[in-house]
Amino acid sequence: MRYTTLGRTGLAVSRLAFGAMTFTSGDRSIGSIYKTDADVADALVGQALDAGVNFFDTADAYASGQSETILGQVLKARRNEVVIATKVGFRTGTLLGQAGLSRRHILWSIEQSLKRLGTDWIDVYIVHKEDPFTPLEETLSALDAVVRSGKVRYIGFSNWSAWKVAAALEIQKANGLAPFTHGQMYYSLLGRDVERDMVPMLQRYGLGLTVWSPLASGFLSGKYTRETLGDPENRYSGFDILPFDKERGFALVERMRAIATAHGTSVAQVAIAWLLATKAVTSVLLGASKPHQLADNLGAADLVLDEGELAALDAATEPAPVYPNWFIDNLVDSQQKAAFSRCGSIAI
Repeated sequence: MRYTTLGRTGLAVSRLAFGAMTFTSGDRSIGSIYKTDADVADALVGQALDAGVNFFDTADAYASGQSETILGQVLKARRNEVVIATKVGFRTGTLLGQAGLSRRHILWSIEQSLKRLGTDWIDVYIVHKEDPFTPLEETLSALDAVVRSGKVRYIGFSNWSAWKVAAALEIQKANGLAPFTHGQMYYSLLGRDVERDMVPMLQRYGLGLTVWSPLASGFLSGKYTRETLGDPENRYSGFDILPFDKERGFALVERMRAIATAHGTSVAQVAIAWLLATKAVTSVLLGASKPHQLADNLGAADLVLDEGELAALDAATEPAPVYPNWFIDNLVDSQQKAAFSRCGSIAI
């Protein structure tokens, strides 16, 4: 296993992390996701630990909090060895205030997560989504409070827009508030939207990037066919939330299968290795629900794709430019670009 630090912090995390979204002790509200009971969860976490994984991720909204409870139980004896991340923001109850990023909800939610995880502190506390009803300043002040209280070590965001993160970082800096350390975002060969604005913003501020759904909800495992995509046992039967062209996806999988065959590995490992080779990526979350799936995904830590393979995958999945990005790129003077390139003063 390889390790790195999370953003500009000194927190060492494994480049492959374990996502506990599938853990449940009875909640089957999303049956295609919540399907891993405590015994299997214990085996999966042990398998991840044996492989050198020290970074574990969950959320208060996963399986009505049951994911947090199970993860806390199976990690209890190894608490000081691991980094635990959990999230706040999605609805966790029927009351009006049991959702969002208000000060009240954050301060209440952190106490509930600590109880379920059976720990005195959370290493990384992540705001799970944007809250259009709460002033940004209120959210950031509440996050600072949980850090200053010692209940949280670091904070991050997930599923936020780049402009709001930048605004938050400037507010945090101006007011001496605990700063964001990283973003947890969806990123895969079938979903490269973060490259347009999110990645440049993260690099400008020195933030890390952790990736959820690196296999596009399992599509990039290569196990699906056009005929089996809607099988009730498959995740896509009940959790098809990622917007991509399925036909384009099947064509990509065939390209990836050729690369996988050349390396004697799997399509899933190629997908994860591509992400690990991306400079902006800190850690990739693996969400396997079966031991053989996890074993295969963990194998990506040792897979190194060559420059030609990376370039081929880049070219096959390059996202279409959007405005104003294409306008800005087109305005770069060709003579100026050539001059800077020759003198080596700047890379364009």
